[in-house]
Amino acid sequence: MSAHTQTAEKGQNTTLLCQESYVCSGTDEAIFECDECRSLQCQRCEEELHQPERLRNHERTRIRPGHVPYCDSCKGANGNILHASMTGSRQIAAVRCQVCKINLCLECQKRTHAGGNRRKHPVTVYHAGKAQEQEEEEGMDEETKRRKMTEKVVSFLLVDETEEIQVRNEEDFIKKLDCSPDQHLKVVSIFGNTGDGKSHTLNHTFFYGREVFKTSPAQESCTVGVWAAYDPVRKVVVIDTEGLLGATVNLSQRTRLLLKVLAISDLVIYRTRADRLHNDLFKFLGDASEAYLKHFTKELKATTARCGLDVPLSTLGPGVIIFHETVYTKLLGSDHPSEVPEKLIQDRFRKLSCFPEAFSSIHYKGTRTYNPPTDFSGLRRAVEQQLENNTTRSPRQPGVIYKALKALSDRFSGEIPDDQMAHSSFFPDEYFTCSSVCLSCGCGCKKSMNHAKEGVPHESKSRCRYSHQYDNRVYTCKACYERGMEVSVVPKTSASTDSPWLGLAKYAWSGYVIECPNCGVVYRSRQYWFGNQDPVNTVVRTEIEHVWPGTDGFLKDNNNAAQRLLDGMNFMAQSVSELSLGPTKAVTSWLTDQIAPAYWRPNSQILNCNKCNTPFKDNDTKHHCRACGEGFCDRCSSKTRPVPERGWGPAPVRVCDNCYENRGIQLDVAELPSDEEGGTLIARKVGEAVQNTLGAVVTAMDIPLGLVKDAARPAYWVPDHEILHCHNCRKEFSIKLSKHHCRACGQGFCDECSHDRRAVPSRGWDHPVRVCFNCNKKPGDL
Repeated sequence: MSAHTQTAEKGQNTTLLCQESYVCSGTDEAIFECDECRSLQCQRCEEELHQPERLRNHERTRIRPGHVPYCDSCKGANGNILHASMTGSRQIAAVRCQVCKINLCLECQKRTHAGGNRRKHPVTVYHAGKAQEQEEEEGMDEETKRRKMTEKVVSFLLVDETEEIQVRNEEDFIKKLDCSPDQHLKVVSIFGNTGDGKSHTLNHTFFYGREVFKTSPAQESCTVGVWAAYDPVRKVVVIDTEGLLGATVNLSQRTRLLLKVLAISDLVIYRTRADRLHNDLFKFLGDASEAYLKHFTKELKATTARCGLDVPLSTLGPGVIIFHETVYTKLLGSDHPSEVPEKLIQDRFRKLSCFPEAFSSIHYKGTRTYNPPTDFSGLRRAVEQQLENNTTRSPRQPGVIYKALKALSDRFSGEIPDDQMAHSSFFPDEYFTCSSVCLSCGCGCKKSMNHAKEGVPHESKSRCRYSHQYDNRVYTCKACYERGMEVSVVPKTSASTDSPWLGLAKYAWSGYVIECPNCGVVYRSRQYWFGNQDPVNTVVRTEIEHVWPGTDGFLKDNNNAAQRLLDGMNFMAQSVSELSLGPTKAVTSWLTDQIAPAYWRPNSQILNCNKCNTPFKDNDTKHHCRACGEGFCDRCSSKTRPVPERGWGPAPVRVCDNCYENRGIQLDVAELPSDEEGGTLIARKVGEAVQNTLGAVVTAMDIPLGLVKDAARPAYWVPDHEILHCHNCRKEFSIKLSKHHCRACGQGFCDECSHDRRAVPSRGWDHPVRVCFNCNKKPGDL
């Protein structure tokens, strides 16, 4: 066999020689090309080779001047049918390998001879003549011509990852696109998560599988920044973007860059390769729509006026095609043919509270890939159909596209501070931090959840603002602050060194005081007859602190002089009452027995209730049944009826449950009261009338006493009428169960839950006073 020679200096082919060397030894000029033999043959070799009957039907073509053979690999040689099916046409050979004895186009040469020992094989280069190229084009169908138009398309970096435009000016942009300045174009961009095959999709949708946009099997993203290329077939600028959810720096700036690309696009393809549509697709499109309407719409209008563009930029956003590729699941809407996939998409947006109002249209196009490669024909048809629609977005010159991108880049550029970045996370801090919010300024607590159980207070890094409602001011001693210490002080009735009664006397004369633990009393409100200054201007500093839920204000009225006076009087009265309780009980029981009827059991003999057998305590009241005379508790003798057989009538009187049920039984004559007993009975009735009258007087005195207590109540105490049950044990208050206020927290408690005594300096109580169990457990000063 003879090699095909080449004159490299002139760039022209010499005479094509026979490649068979069967008869001529490769020295004769080639006359025929046999497809089945895959070689060029001279006249003698062609006749000899095709003498056998099985070879006579080979398809042979006479070689014309400037002829170049077809690629053997593209024709399916050596069983390589896949490449021939992918290209869909017979490619003209570019070289002939002298070792392998095959003709190869450029693509096949890269694929088969780019590595290994084949890279060193000597090759002969073919140069097709213009006459043959024109002849080949005339014989091409429309699809082949389209493929040929995209063979020279290359992509270029339009904007880098720092939002810097890599095109110098409008002319440079048109030059890199390799299109006419007067050509009217549309812009198609693609978005999606990293690794979903965006670049691969553009290559097969617009450029018939040519690697115009770089693809890579590596883990790192092969597309950084924004790349662009011109499709001469559909007259569109195709833009490839960096994938979402990638391991990149400057995430916020790169996300903003995607929105700029979206703003200049006429059609957006959102590529997703997942068996089910994920929420991030809808979140991205919803947020992009909101940002477009809020920021880019008015800027596009301003760009039209500022640049004096002949073609106004549309303020309505681009159309969207969601290209969904699945493997194991059905496509959206295939289970219910009556439902349109676009309606299901809109329902999904609505459920996620995302509203893509900026987009002119949203379409769904899906494909299910049972076996690779992916079928992009449906997406290609959908894109071409949307590009033909000019009702909303009309084509424009490439200079207009560049000016719009330049205006948006100049308007929205610069670094984004870390504190303004919207970081997305599957486990946001809100899952693990305290949910309390300051009532005054609305900022959140930065401590971990349930930190209050460990005694750790709320904390926030931001400063709070003053609110009159919560009075969240804190006083600190100015003298201590100048010495490097922060000591909180509060206005109160008296100094800690004064006795309760002396403190009240000083308060009546000199007013409230502000006392520092280190400096002593630093201020009295009425220290002088006139000219007393405000403490903020003289001895204290004011700071504003956060008001967390469940806490009180900071400078509420701690002047508790009136309440201290009432407490003192109540203490004296209670002391007298407790000391006289024993003798009073004994005298009362003796007097009651003296005026009791003869059939009544004496009080000294009644230790338990005659029915429920409950023992009587010192504070419990014993009740006699007017019928049988036995002693009962209040619960077992609450019913009333007349007892004429005992002389109690016609008015109803207290009887026990048994006598109330046996009201029909009459007493014997011997059991009727005698005249002496009748006199005793009259004395008993008079005694009960006196007790009822005194009880009514005491009840009437309780009403103004309650008004006095409310007037003397400190501001942080819960009003009595709002306290219905004990704040700790939840017992309901009644006449027998008294209310007591904790001097620290101001809540209402029963006596059992608030019998501890402790000083509360922060509330102005420098001497031990009543506090509840919870406040008593707190460490440090209250």
